Amino acid sequence: MNVDATPETPAVEVLSVEKTYPNGTHALQPVDLTVREGEFITLLGPSGCGKSTLLKMVAGLLEPSDGRILLWRKPIDQVESTGHRVSFVFQEPTLMPWAKVQTNVRLPLDLAGVDAKEGNQRVTESLAMVGLDKFASHLPRELSGGMQMRVSIARGLVTRPTLLLMDEPFGALDEITRNKLDSDLLDLWQRNGLTVIFVTHSIYEAVYLSNRVVVMAARPGRIVDEVTIDAPYPRGPEFRVSTEFSRFAKRLQDSLLRASGTNAEEALA
Repeated sequence: MNVDATPETPAVEVLSVEKTYPNGTHALQPVDLTVREGEFITLLGPSGCGKSTLLKMVAGLLEPSDGRILLWRKPIDQVESTGHRVSFVFQEPTLMPWAKVQTNVRLPLDLAGVDAKEGNQRVTESLAMVGLDKFASHLPRELSGGMQMRVSIARGLVTRPTLLLMDEPFGALDEITRNKLDSDLLDLWQRNGLTVIFVTHSIYEAVYLSNRVVVMAARPGRIVDEVTIDAPYPRGPEFRVSTEFSRFAKRLQDSLLRASGTNAEEALA
């Protein structure tokens, strides 16, 4: 751990960051956002609001057009000097179809040159975290969609990250599977002391998962609200049907409607 780091050091600082693509599309107007270490932050908004663009810039997969991003007070390319690591989980599992589960999970370690013995131990640990330790020798086509996404999460965890970035990972799954993986993700977050930034367009998923929801709107992409979800953890099925849950969901819905210039009556018409 960097000796200069303190408990008050933010995990992520987004400082007046914006993104304009070469074709002139203004994907994101200046954004400021601070994520504290250990937080579970969700970026919520409709398609085209820049939430995935912002997440990819935090990951270093896209360069900002202006502004800067710091991870533990360091530029992204210096984050390893802080003793922290970043992992990114994409919308699709993006697994190698010809390779066994254990090989797919080990890929980041192979690319980093981690020796086989340590790599295999980490793979075993990561698969156990997502409940797939008995499926290490299976091929992706032998798994359900939810299980494939668990493999993708295990691959993200195998590098032992402290910051986990997730871009709508459960959006293509059925509601029952999605709810189960949301609960599993919260358990992983708490057990491993992770900082998580999660992208979704689902108000209900955002309420269930988050410490804080950052609401974004499109044309151009921008932050329009931040809502603290101060319900205690752990959160179970009963929370989803509680009055408190409905109150948070209503607050987020109203925020999105205001940002789009739509009132509730028009939205229901």
